[in-house]
Amino acid sequence: MRNRPWGREELILALDTYLALERRTPSPNLPEAQDLSRTLRQIPPFLGENRNENYRSIASVVMKLMNFRSLDQTYPGVGLTASGKADKDVWREFAADRERLRQTASAIRETIEQTNMASIIIEPVIQEAPEGYLLTRTHIARERNRHLVKEKKASVLAARGRLACEVCSFDFEDAYGPRGNGFIECHHMKPLHTLRSGDITRINELALVCANCHRMIHAKHPWLAMDELRNLIRQNEK
Repeated sequence: MRNRPWGREELILALDTYLALERRTPSPNLPEAQDLSRTLRQIPPFLGENRNENYRSIASVVMKLMNFRSLDQTYPGVGLTASGKADKDVWREFAADRERLRQTASAIRETIEQTNMASIIIEPVIQEAPEGYLLTRTHIARERNRHLVKEKKASVLAARGRLACEVCSFDFEDAYGPRGNGFIECHHMKPLHTLRSGDITRINELALVCANCHRMIHAKHPWLAMDELRNLIRQNEK
């Protein structure tokens, strides 16, 4: 069984570790590299997958850190030159924003410490978020929390008397009659890099959206904010 390619969340953790080394040469003897290897080795069991004995070994971790060194324009020497497209994408998106990188890496580490999430499936219409597969699954889990969804719908019904999409105003009951009564989806608006294990999701962090708008939010990388999707609709109505 071959090890799967490095995931975005693994690359984010590796980049966070690389930048924390502050020009120290990656080495199997560094505690930071050893800690990274231990963390990454928890991911397959967390996802309900089998893990090879050599999965994200200390040697493979050091090689990945050296790949990032080859992308580091502030480093006067060279690293390994085998960095791939995924390495470059993560470097481009996170290396210049150390605070977002730190928060995202912290959220990923905390997510790995949660209970097994193998039962959460990402549908094909949902594009993995920039923060990686694990936080994408955490996001989906919060959107599908039945208690929260029920509470959000009840709150909106009490305040507005109807369940309409907060992006395009589509109302399932207006369109389909009694069959559409109470039908609408929830979208979790809190940025993924701010998600923390044990945080309580509040109903004001959820938005009610129709299935089409929800799919459009998650359809491509990067995901759209609610206002960005509203603007797209307005532009195409002209």
